[in-house]
Amino acid sequence: MHGITVVVETRGALTYVGRFDTEDESGVHLLNVGVHDAAAGGSRDDYVHRSAKFGVRAERPRLVVPRQDVLRIRKLADVEP
Repeated sequence: MHGITVVVETRGALTYVGRFDTEDESGVHLLNVGVHDAAAGGSRDDYVHRSAKFGVRAERPRLVVPRQDVLRIRKLADVEP
């Protein structure tokens, strides 16, 4: 999935949308990452749908999501805008 824009849903309130780089024992490595915190307001689904429709608003150039925190990874292209 290298280079594909993905949605990484975590077991907590955070959702990440970014380009998949690699995955190793430390976690999932993403580039140009948008971050959504459902605890701060707004739904996860709304954020993902907006990202699919309007593009990812990258807030971080690189991010590693610990593997144990990852609930699901899916392609952003598979999301209906």
